[in-house]
Amino acid sequence: MNIVFIIIDSLRQDYVGYYGNDWIKTPHLDSLAKESMVFTHAYPESLPSLQARRAIYTGSRVFPFIVGEWESDFSQRRITITEILKQYDYHTSIITDGIILDGMQYRFIKLSGFNEKIWIKGKEDDPSVPVPSQEEVESHIPENLRTKETINSCRRHLMHVYNRRYEEEHSSALIFREAVKWLERNYNNGKFFLVIDSSTPHPVWHPPIFYRKIYDPEEDVMDFWIDSIRADLLTPRQLKRLKANYAGEVTLVDCWLGYFLERMRNFGLMENTLIALISDHGHCIGEHNIVGKQGHPLGKEIANLVLMIRHPKGEGAGKICNSFIYNYDLSPTILNRLGIKTDKLMDGKDVWPLALGKEKEIYNHITCGWGPFVMVRDKYYWYNAYLWGESVTLYNLENDPHLKNNIAQRNPDICQKMKNLAIADAGGKIPEYLLKRAKKLRGKKRGWTPFLGKWK
Repeated sequence: MNIVFIIIDSLRQDYVGYYGNDWIKTPHLDSLAKESMVFTHAYPESLPSLQARRAIYTGSRVFPFIVGEWESDFSQRRITITEILKQYDYHTSIITDGIILDGMQYRFIKLSGFNEKIWIKGKEDDPSVPVPSQEEVESHIPENLRTKETINSCRRHLMHVYNRRYEEEHSSALIFREAVKWLERNYNNGKFFLVIDSSTPHPVWHPPIFYRKIYDPEEDVMDFWIDSIRADLLTPRQLKRLKANYAGEVTLVDCWLGYFLERMRNFGLMENTLIALISDHGHCIGEHNIVGKQGHPLGKEIANLVLMIRHPKGEGAGKICNSFIYNYDLSPTILNRLGIKTDKLMDGKDVWPLALGKEKEIYNHITCGWGPFVMVRDKYYWYNAYLWGESVTLYNLENDPHLKNNIAQRNPDICQKMKNLAIADAGGKIPEYLLKRAKKLRGKKRGWTPFLGKWK
């Protein structure tokens, strides 16, 4: 059995039709979901992107760690699903338009085991094109939003799209077209493991205009190219345009995913290939006064993952699993479908029997770390704080599903319980390097300011 493993960056669960959105256009994701086992309560174990991918590829925990310092288990060597499959004579390849092949990501995720690594120009800096003028940059940023950070962000984006004229030149089109070429070369050359890691719909959101017009056909507001910003700096009309551009990016990647899946059918690969599709995280678009992603508060918009697994024999098709699972359960689940046991190699669990209703719940709660921040949720409550218990937010999921009413002060016992769960999942104690970080942070403003794009 072949494996196609698709990671879609920044895809929100609530922007996929099959997950209940009745206005988004995602026909190919929805069609794949109908043929798949779909998970509604899949969560990342650690964030953001580097940490999520390491957990996915190694099937093992990353939390706790420090963003940018790599002082924890995050820097220790773990075997990857790719290395295991290579031992079983799989031809392994990754095609990506993200940062996954640059020095930082390759060094810390340890993506060894790939026979091929194919990189497509994505949403990164491009020093080979002319630097746009200040006037041109400012023409894409509303006057009240112009800062050094937003100007630099917009300038980088304009350099990225300098030569882009047609839909086929967008990175989502390029990556899935390259994947089809890969299939043409390899579909009949033995077992393969193909990873497609798509940066779309990661910001900046700049789809072809006809995709945006599906959701916002008017031309009474500026399209502006900014990575992250405080939502209260935007007018409701500007925020609507941002949401339309994000939705357009989602539909764009859905379109080219459909192109890839159709070619798989043409090659006769749907009958002998397992397809797993997962998002690394989502993105806030106005929620919690954020356009961006952040570790605190970490809400559903970021933490709820898209996850579906299509078995070539139809096993589990149409099943919806509402149990808690982690992203690092995906690799063990795939390997076990091949008869490869991972009990001594990975922390994650095979969730297939759980989803089929053959086993009881694996987890009664979820923790997700982002540097010193942690999110904990169970069936009843959603908790955010520093690991050592400062800057606490607590929400009752039954009465407050959108996480708007912080009840932490009235429920110290529940907060203590959630803190204890987080520390237990961190290994039973707060690591010394995080305690040192606590001393540095004490007395300072907590959290992340997306308008500046800096840690506080």
